[in-house]
Amino acid sequence: MKKVVLLGFGNVGFHIAKALEAANTIDLLQVYNRNNKPLFSEIKAETTTNISEIKQNADVYIIAIPDDTIQEFTKSLPLKNKLVVHTSGSAAMNAICSGNRKGVFYPLQTFSKNTEVDFKTIPILIESEHKEDSETLRLLACAISYTVKTISSTQREKLHLAAVFVNNFVNELYHISEEIVQENELDFKLLQPLILETAAKVTRLTPKEAQTGPAKRKDEKTLKKHLHLLHGKQTKKIYKMLTEAILKRYKN
Repeated sequence: MKKVVLLGFGNVGFHIAKALEAANTIDLLQVYNRNNKPLFSEIKAETTTNISEIKQNADVYIIAIPDDTIQEFTKSLPLKNKLVVHTSGSAAMNAICSGNRKGVFYPLQTFSKNTEVDFKTIPILIESEHKEDSETLRLLACAISYTVKTISSTQREKLHLAAVFVNNFVNELYHISEEIVQENELDFKLLQPLILETAAKVTRLTPKEAQTGPAKRKDEKTLKKHLHLLHGKQTKKIYKMLTEAILKRYKN
């Protein structure tokens, strides 16, 4: 039974806490909730808002706080020679200050507290300074996920970059699409089957094989019509930029 203390209770921390509590081989000893917000009823672990009260007998301490606060936060931890890991996709493992054994426990997913996730389907990417700690993190990750891989900080940074393209940037395009349909008194839900099929398709095909549309077909008439229909310089710029990228990729 691996003992864990979770440090932070934002969107990521909330879902990790739920997954750890549901695992038979994990004992979530404590959640450090620095913002003094009440925990959701699903979380049964002991909590504290006082950093000096953090339990000293855990096997792993998981930091789930914003990337730019990790370094300063770890300086204040009352721990020595413990395995301390963060959940960031972009922060280096060395963002954790010395005095403890460093590692990374990165769940590759987008999290919102009001949206359920099946943690078993979420890839967890791990990294550690020491071989024995890598095995501890692997056992911990395997208790809550079917997909666990050891990767370097450099690989993780590039993976996080790729994740921004498929998640954050795509979501901004959803936002633009929602504005277009709402301006014309249409329901965004009409696009949802297309969104789901587009996402499902790249689980069966490569993105290059899955691409369709007027830019791929070099349908100049439709491309010009779309630009005419669009309002706003920024939206037109995005449309032109993405169209040019597709035209260039499929020029032959």
